[in-house]
Amino acid sequence: MDEPTLRIPLAELRRVLDVLVRHVESQASGGGIAVGDTYWSVPPAEAADVYAGPPELTVGMVSEAWEHLERMVEDESSAVGYGFVWLGDVLRAVGAEVV
Repeated sequence: MDEPTLRIPLAELRRVLDVLVRHVESQASGGGIAVGDTYWSVPPAEAADVYAGPPELTVGMVSEAWEHLERMVEDESSAVGYGFVWLGDVLRAVGAEVV
């Protein structure tokens, strides 16, 4: 059975990100936000296979994801689609901090 898919317009994704960043900026002082660095992580391929049972957890680090993202900003030719996974890790940490 094929999984249903959701098509996300990229322009709307950009707008959502902008709205959320502005929201956090209005609540954060000093131009930044402190977040916890370690978290339980589910490998993306295993997280998407909901029929295989619970996946094994690993430990992730927000600082590692952030380093990857900063490198992509410094050299845009190094950008990869997996950057969205790293961005998701960072956004999850920010979201948990600014509840």
